[in-house]
Amino acid sequence: MAKRLIPTLNRVLVEKIVPPSKTAAGILLPEKSSQLNSGKVIAVGPGLRNREGEMIPMSVKEGDTVLLPEYGCSQVNLDDKEYHLYRDEDILGTLHD
Repeated sequence: MAKRLIPTLNRVLVEKIVPPSKTAAGILLPEKSSQLNSGKVIAVGPGLRNREGEMIPMSVKEGDTVLLPEYGCSQVNLDDKEYHLYRDEDILGTLHD
């Protein structure tokens, strides 16, 4: 099995962030309270070319935390981990602290 997946064109490989189901004190959190659909960018493709042949840069880079759409990805399983492939234009934005 592949050890590293490098996306092609304008694809972005994302590992979804699973929010904690309970607090540090042991209080269980309701499922609705942690429904922010976010993930960490694991790998980024080289980008697309425009009609003149110039490279269009990607809007995210490895290590970014991004806001993801609810649907519209391809699920990939590598080394018993679940990843998702999105197009660069499908990512809704980046999250910052």
